[in-house]
Amino acid sequence: MSIPILSYSFSTQNQRVDGFEVYPGDEQPKIYTTDNLPTAVEMDEIIWAAYRQIFSEHQILSSTIDPFLESQLRFNQIKVKDFIRGLLLSNSFRKLNFDANSNNRFVELCIQRVLGRDVYNEREKYSYAIIIGYKGLEKFIDLLLESQEYLENFGDSIVPYQRRRIIPQRTQGETPFNLKTPRTIQGFSNKGNLYQLGWAGAVRQFRPQERTPKAGDPVLFLAMVNEIF
Repeated sequence: MSIPILSYSFSTQNQRVDGFEVYPGDEQPKIYTTDNLPTAVEMDEIIWAAYRQIFSEHQILSSTIDPFLESQLRFNQIKVKDFIRGLLLSNSFRKLNFDANSNNRFVELCIQRVLGRDVYNEREKYSYAIIIGYKGLEKFIDLLLESQEYLENFGDSIVPYQRRRIIPQRTQGETPFNLKTPRTIQGFSNKGNLYQLGWAGAVRQFRPQERTPKAGDPVLFLAMVNEIF
């Protein structure tokens, strides 16, 4: 019996309305598409935009470049959506993002980079995380790319982009949300052994009320002596 994706209600309207900006600016995304028969230079820009969106600028390395996929796209053997799928299923993307994160955080990163928005709520994140655990990474990627949301906004020929480009951050000003740095393998340790992760906060010990020292208890005097010396 297959497990259906959890239903969840939307908690924000920001990703489903037109932008409020009146004048063009940095907040307006540039659309990269193959609909208008791009030149060789324009195709280079399309490919670069795809790498930047899927891997983010801090993950674009020599190991993330895929000349075979690029060649297929240049010669019109695959569409932009197929190119995006190839990048998402590549060993580089798996190593830098899937292997280094929990399923929940990986879902968050993929929705940001593939659908161009942040997750609606925790329930949406958990519903896709269940799909990854039950049906695998490839099924999850297909769900995103074949979703009505992706097809309506990007179709087969448009490189995904941040549909709400800037979101406010209370402590960091305004930053593009898909530039969140994913964890490193060293920082995440082992996905199967989460208990190995360190705890940066203070360690507190629970003491039952009946075991709390009362007035006249020698333990209290010992603590006073330790403070003096």
